[in-house]
Amino acid sequence: MPEITRDEVAHLADLARIDLDDAELDRLAPQLAVILESVASISGVAGDDIPPTSHAIPLTNVFREDVNTPCLTAEQALSGAPAQEQQRFSVPRILGDEQ
Repeated sequence: MPEITRDEVAHLADLARIDLDDAELDRLAPQLAVILESVASISGVAGDDIPPTSHAIPLTNVFREDVNTPCLTAEQALSGAPAQEQQRFSVPRILGDEQ
């Protein structure tokens, strides 16, 4: 059975920016281990002779011609932006330097 430690759950929660208390970490570690075990068991069923699929039935993509159409200029696109910098949208930073 794949094991996932409490520290690994805490690390994953930190990466996802989810604040978990000690009780939640203790509860989630075994639950995530069960999920990992389920994924591992499914991976073991599919053999090399079975092609990977994303859908039960084959799908065909519908293609169309690429046609250039008029679009917004940079000035038009940025006209409603609350903040802009060097012809780009300026947004608040969400990731720290550690990322």
